Amino acid sequence: MALSRTTAGTAMGLTTALAWGGMFAVAKSALTHVDAFHLTLVRYGAASAVFVALLAWREGRAALSTSGRGLELFLLGALGFAGFNLFVYTGLAHAPAQSAAFVGALGPLLTAVVLWLRTRVRPSRATTISLAVALVGVALVIGGGNPGAILTSGAGWGDALVLAGVLAFTIYMLGAADFTGFSALRYTALTAALGWVTIAAATVVADASGLEPVPSAAVLRDVGPQLAYITLLGAVVAVVAWNGAIAAFGPQNTALFSTLIPVTAFAIEVVRGYRPGPLELVGAALTLAALLGANLLGRRRRAAVPRAEAELAAAA
Repeated sequence: MALSRTTAGTAMGLTTALAWGGMFAVAKSALTHVDAFHLTLVRYGAASAVFVALLAWREGRAALSTSGRGLELFLLGALGFAGFNLFVYTGLAHAPAQSAAFVGALGPLLTAVVLWLRTRVRPSRATTISLAVALVGVALVIGGGNPGAILTSGAGWGDALVLAGVLAFTIYMLGAADFTGFSALRYTALTAALGWVTIAAATVVADASGLEPVPSAAVLRDVGPQLAYITLLGAVVAVVAWNGAIAAFGPQNTALFSTLIPVTAFAIEVVRGYRPGPLELVGAALTLAALLGANLLGRRRRAAVPRAEAELAAAA
């Protein structure tokens, strides 16, 4: 019996949220053996090859063309894949998995800030309040219930790198709007492949400068399960499922599933023995409430515009 559109979309949204939530703990484990540069190099070397193969299979070899926009795709790929992954993984190596996950969840609210800077259209009051509340909540999580610890003990600089990565990915995602003639798969495959070139170049520089040691084949075999997870499940299956959920529900509804990502990461760390304090739990709750509130209020405003237009038309 075929699944309904709603059931299939829900399954795909949950698959992505759980996969990305678990990825923080899995990647954190791998980073104790392999640095962020080589981890990202291997991960997106494999993932971009899969994306390109899927694109050629689904849309034909002609879709592999950049249509004269290679430089734009290269720069966006450098932001979305090299910038995002290198910043996030470097930050994750120096931050708890649960706090990094909550920082990563700020993406939808950062999008409003980036759009404000690009279009000069100020976010709504509700979005601004949601961002402020979410930042307070994240500060409580990062500081273990004491936001002042971020300044006094130096805690949180790894999370700051994660935030920089999320900002890079936000700009990358917004860039997709300029490629209306590209499918989501084509945009993802081409930017991932071109972004891998930047990852490779950055890794060569890191090796040559002695910044990071080249991992041995034995070390890479030791983290083989983690690499398989973050590459196949976290990069390929999760992205394809996310695009499928968007096709079923639309981006606004699909974004609700993203609130499960930090919850999943937090729950995994608790199962592994982490015991959050009361104020840290308050911070987590504040962040999730702010994210949910911003999403639901945004949906209400979008629904109100067509209703108002219909009422004006009826009155005329």
